[in-house]
Amino acid sequence: MWFKNLIIYRLPADWSLSAPELEARLEKHALQPCGPFDMLSRGWVAPAESGRLVHTVNQQHLIALGVNQKLLPASIIRQEAAMRAQALQQSQGFPVGRRQMRELKMRVSEELRARALTRRRTTRAWIDPAGGWCVIDAASMGKAEELTEALRDALDSFAVQPLQTRRSAHTSMAAWVAQGDAPGRFAIDQDLELQTADKSKALIRYMRHPLEGAEIRAHLSAGKYPTRLGLTWNGRIAIVLTDKLQVKRVQFLEMTREAAEESEIEAGEQFDIDFTLMCGELAKLLDDLIQSLGGESATEQAAAA
Repeated sequence: MWFKNLIIYRLPADWSLSAPELEARLEKHALQPCGPFDMLSRGWVAPAESGRLVHTVNQQHLIALGVNQKLLPASIIRQEAAMRAQALQQSQGFPVGRRQMRELKMRVSEELRARALTRRRTTRAWIDPAGGWCVIDAASMGKAEELTEALRDALDSFAVQPLQTRRSAHTSMAAWVAQGDAPGRFAIDQDLELQTADKSKALIRYMRHPLEGAEIRAHLSAGKYPTRLGLTWNGRIAIVLTDKLQVKRVQFLEMTREAAEESEIEAGEQFDIDFTLMCGELAKLLDDLIQSLGGESATEQAAAA
């Protein structure tokens, strides 16, 4: 249930879809099984046991994009085609040519595709209409863009904008590390990645390492800049902030411990409790993060208005 990575977007300023309206739009693009000759299909799936494509608690929406992908490694196709080429060479009495080999690979691919196993991948998103957020639980921009494109297909228009702040993340992180302190309710942890500004893009990583040493300050003075920094917010959520304004390795320190102690609550009720807690805490974290980076840019403020 708990999101592990955050790729943060601002909802379109004209967002007005209710949960039933959003549900109806997503139902038209629900996930279907792969056809015999399809390698991939994508569509919306239920994010919770309720079975609804839009799971709503206190006006907060949770949706999930499912992707079915058939597993057919190219090495298997080459192996099977090579075996058939050897048998064909013996039967026809001369080596298999390039054209014959291409045709063999195409036939093998079509035959194996129909029998290939299918893997399901799911990407979830939290939509907060009141706060104007669309936050995707994805480790890469590619996965996040896949979900926003699917929403654009379902809604005909979905003009989200990535979060932008007045101060860049890497400039702010460099100042925090140099000062040995982060603003507001943030505290610096012991994870840091530094990158050189030259063409080599050389990286230095510190993990579970104190960050107040002279060595790190010397790297900053030499022009290296932070691309990742471990932070703890309010003693409750540990994160790694990147220079791209993505939030990685999210750990809900107190909430998951509290949830584990509530063993007598039914699974569906616990899911809603966890979702409510997560939304509330993340909304506060995002507000504090924006403030620590000088506020949102004028473009973002206009889009959210």
